[in-house]
Amino acid sequence: MQLSKNLIPELNGTINSKPTEGLFQLPERVLQFGTGVLLRGLPDYFIDKANKKGIFNGRVVIVKSTASGGADAFDVQEGLYTHCIRGLHEQKMVDEFIINASVSRVLSATTQWQDVLACAANPDLQAVISNTTEVGIVLLPDDNIKGNPPVSFPGKLLAFLYERYKIFQGDPGKGLIIVPTELITDNGAKLQSIVMELAHLNKFDYAFLDWLETANCFCNSLVDRIVPGKLPKEQQKEAEARLGYQDELMIMSEPYSLWAIETVNKKVKEVLSFATTDNGVVITDDINKFRELKLRLLNGTHSFSCGLAHLAGFETVKEGMNDGE
Repeated sequence: MQLSKNLIPELNGTINSKPTEGLFQLPERVLQFGTGVLLRGLPDYFIDKANKKGIFNGRVVIVKSTASGGADAFDVQEGLYTHCIRGLHEQKMVDEFIINASVSRVLSATTQWQDVLACAANPDLQAVISNTTEVGIVLLPDDNIKGNPPVSFPGKLLAFLYERYKIFQGDPGKGLIIVPTELITDNGAKLQSIVMELAHLNKFDYAFLDWLETANCFCNSLVDRIVPGKLPKEQQKEAEARLGYQDELMIMSEPYSLWAIETVNKKVKEVLSFATTDNGVVITDDINKFRELKLRLLNGTHSFSCGLAHLAGFETVKEGMNDGE
């Protein structure tokens, strides 16, 4: 059996968190560019957790950059996927299975661009999340904003925002909160700069340029969670045997999680209400402290300890960390 809505009532006690029927009726509040494991293991994890507590009450429509190419697992599994959380947390071993129901549907930018643009008419939509890799936030001056679709992610975002502007006739209350998670410094500010430059290059009128700049909020963010993705083949088989179903979208992550979002805008804090359900989400005026802690204290210490472990004759990080000397 493959994971699906109909299977949920039959699931055994191995599942630590599963959705109720009401969660599938929640409106789409987030447009997400990217189907990658980091997005599904971090932002979508927080959204799902908040939904199950009756707080955020919104689902995610995902835009993928490629065509499906046959029966897509997201369609077959109705957006559901299992999130396996394994590792040490507060000196205790964690081994949990969560069924994430935050994803309502997945659209291909290549073959369903008009369906993507149709999402701009959704009055419940509030936020855009992205992870298009570090090379996704780039300026392509010749990008055709009227293309089907535009080539670049900033081009797609600009086309989507212009569609929303037209549909709601420039209503400032229909602007969106845009939170990129690409691992570049000041990712929100850089994305905004590129989108604004593309808008000028495409000679949009002043009224739209003003709405683009004032009605929408681009936030810098920093993400930190190890999400290796799909379990190794043997672990996948073992997990599916324990769970009693197959899941082509199952992912694994460590327990630790951080999503630091930089903003001084009160509306952002109100809209991103999922931040209140998990200490891993931090909305703050300045994320530089978190960046320094990640790069210098965490990443730097990791790199240093690996060097020492190698010199001591260990072959893996685990062997070095388990050494009591």
